[in-house]
Amino acid sequence: MSNTSGESSTSTIATPAGAASGHGKLLQVLGMWFGIAVAIGNSIGAGIVRTPGDIAKMLPNAWLFIGVWVVGGMYAFFGASSLAELGASIPRSGGQYNFSRRAIGEYAGFIVGWSDWLSTCGTAAAVSIVIAEYSRDFFPVLAGYELMIAVGIICVFFFLQWRGIRWGSGTQLVTSAIKTASFLVLVAACFALGAHGRSAAPATASPLPTMPAGWPFVIAIILSLQAVVYTIDGWDGVVYVGGEVRNPGRDIPRAIFGSVFSVMGIYLLLNLAVLYVLPMNEIAGNDFALGAAAGRIFGRYGDPVIRSIMIVSILSSLNANQIFCTRTLYAMSCDGLFFNRASRVNKGGTPVLALFLSTVAGVLFLLTGTFERVIDMLSFFFVANYTLSYSSLFLLRKHEPQMARPYRAWGYPWTTGIALTASVVFLVASIATDLQGSVASGKFWPPSPAVLALAVLILSYPVFRALKWATKDNISTHSWS
Repeated sequence: MSNTSGESSTSTIATPAGAASGHGKLLQVLGMWFGIAVAIGNSIGAGIVRTPGDIAKMLPNAWLFIGVWVVGGMYAFFGASSLAELGASIPRSGGQYNFSRRAIGEYAGFIVGWSDWLSTCGTAAAVSIVIAEYSRDFFPVLAGYELMIAVGIICVFFFLQWRGIRWGSGTQLVTSAIKTASFLVLVAACFALGAHGRSAAPATASPLPTMPAGWPFVIAIILSLQAVVYTIDGWDGVVYVGGEVRNPGRDIPRAIFGSVFSVMGIYLLLNLAVLYVLPMNEIAGNDFALGAAAGRIFGRYGDPVIRSIMIVSILSSLNANQIFCTRTLYAMSCDGLFFNRASRVNKGGTPVLALFLSTVAGVLFLLTGTFERVIDMLSFFFVANYTLSYSSLFLLRKHEPQMARPYRAWGYPWTTGIALTASVVFLVASIATDLQGSVASGKFWPPSPAVLALAVLILSYPVFRALKWATKDNISTHSWS
């Protein structure tokens, strides 16, 4: 990276008060390729199956269909420059929580950390049930055992990561490589054999949805961008393991930019491939458009081919999710925003109790069936967390001008300002469309995600104060340089 210098930025976390002798620590054994692999693993999951059909239904025009993906990619690119500076300057494991806590304060960090942890645990539950359902499609004898399979899958990854970060990182590198290669082969097949696929299209097909106009068109654009941004999220995955990267000042910026280009490249190629094989009227509203394209290319083998790819893809996503939620809870425990026992690390470099609690949370979401509601509710915080991170960069530039910055955001303050403005607009638009939907339908119960998120925000402060009081004697000490 041209903006990367030889400066170093360090952040050390002292052993938590009361820790037992032999208390382990996170291991700095990760590099740039792991950072890219964990982002690909987290970003490219089940969303690519459903999202194209949803967007095509709202915007049944090829140029608009691809255009929203390009705009989403530009949003990620402008944001990448800012998060690269923050990640290199504050190389701590735990994700965006670290940036908000340092720049804005503990309560802001608490909101970011807990919303991030809960939503990631909920996502782990969601993807595990998808794996179970796809496995059932391959082996019908498994019908009725989906919940048991999903719980078992989460537990398998618990034991895998309990062995240590080297096991977790090795799994991530292998599954992400297989995922990327599989999708690229699928894209190549679509473009090579797509003409044959189009000729095999059914004579009768559903009519193309009507293109909205006026305010409905604006809402369709907003909802489509929401779908894209949610689908590509995870390109900043390396900041969750910043304290475990060997050379954070160099490798974190490279991993973030490499992740954005890799993730967006794969998504754009997959959508172009689907658009090349299938007419727009067959994509619109199809919740398995990628599978339909594979079926047109590979015939009766298309469905098992795409489901096999998706199982590997989602396993990679689950591994990344487990790494992320564990490190978020670990960082908060180090800072006294959770009980310090969750900051204890084994010899393999894994915060074992944080991993255990994250696994239990995922299993509870599965058993109670609440993970979809939790993810919908916390999607409000999803863009809000990015908004706070971009704001943090402005605040840190102003209040800590002497802080070591191995990488400085390209185009600052313009790129950061564009990303921040887009986040605020996106956040306001998300709330507006959410509330308008409730008003239009006349249904106010169950509460909309925005209303639930506001309730959680109001209730979070008493919880924050209670945890601060409960952990006041066991707060870790920090030195920032």
